[in-house]
Amino acid sequence: MQRKAYVTGTAALLAALLAGCTSGTSGGSPTDNANPGNAGTASPVAQPGKYRTLPEPCRAIGHDTLDSMLPGIKQIADPGQRDKAYQGQAALTYDTDRKVGCHWKVESTDATDRLSVDFERVVSYDNTVSDDDQAKKLFEGKESAADLPAPSSSSTTGGTTGTSRTSGTSTPTPTSSPSPSGPASSSANAGASASGSSSPSSSDSAAADLQPRVLTDLGDEAYIDDQLGSSGSTAEQRTVTVVFRTSNVVVTIEYEEQPTTVGTVPDSKEMQDRARKLAAQLDDALGG
Repeated sequence: MQRKAYVTGTAALLAALLAGCTSGTSGGSPTDNANPGNAGTASPVAQPGKYRTLPEPCRAIGHDTLDSMLPGIKQIADPGQRDKAYQGQAALTYDTDRKVGCHWKVESTDATDRLSVDFERVVSYDNTVSDDDQAKKLFEGKESAADLPAPSSSSTTGGTTGTSRTSGTSTPTPTSSPSPSGPASSSANAGASASGSSSPSSSDSAAADLQPRVLTDLGDEAYIDDQLGSSGSTAEQRTVTVVFRTSNVVVTIEYEEQPTTVGTVPDSKEMQDRARKLAAQLDDALGG
């Protein structure tokens, strides 16, 4: 009799344990999700940038563009040396998926021209900051370092939208004005004859259109800088820089010209037009 009571008690204990396990795994128990609010409050991961690779910079510029920006290339008589000049020199880099560049330097009878193009693909290592936002910070740092002047009233309506491509030629030269003697004199004095026949306000507007400024027709954001300097007794060197951002890639173009003749000043509008045209081509190649 005692053995039978023991077996009956053991069976009752097992039944109670099984009932407890069954109730603990029921559909409405809080144990299904100990932290039901975690999924809804988790911080979203910032999106990666559009670009995962970079173009090959020394092949990114066509011969026609290099002929325009570096006139001395066509003056190189030796075909092998000319081909080498077209190829440029790749910048030293340790990660071609993150930063690449190419540089050209060509001497001609009139000037020494230099061109450099650099691509930087920005990657954010902060899950809360997107690649695009990180690239924006890099661009803003470059723009701040350039210390662009505040736009004047004349440039705020057109200089930032590309009207500088036509500045200096909008006022026609009067037909009664004598023509300059010779093609060299014509190209050198074209801007001067136009400004001489225009009002002071027109000249001020043209100058404002060529000042360092923000560009609104290139990439997600862009600016152009134009600096004229001299090295003692040598000819004045002009450096035009265009920087633009497309998604998480920041592109920097630096275009320099130093004439061989002392007193000669490189044409600002001509150099800016060439640099901006190249920037537009690179932006299109990126798919911006």
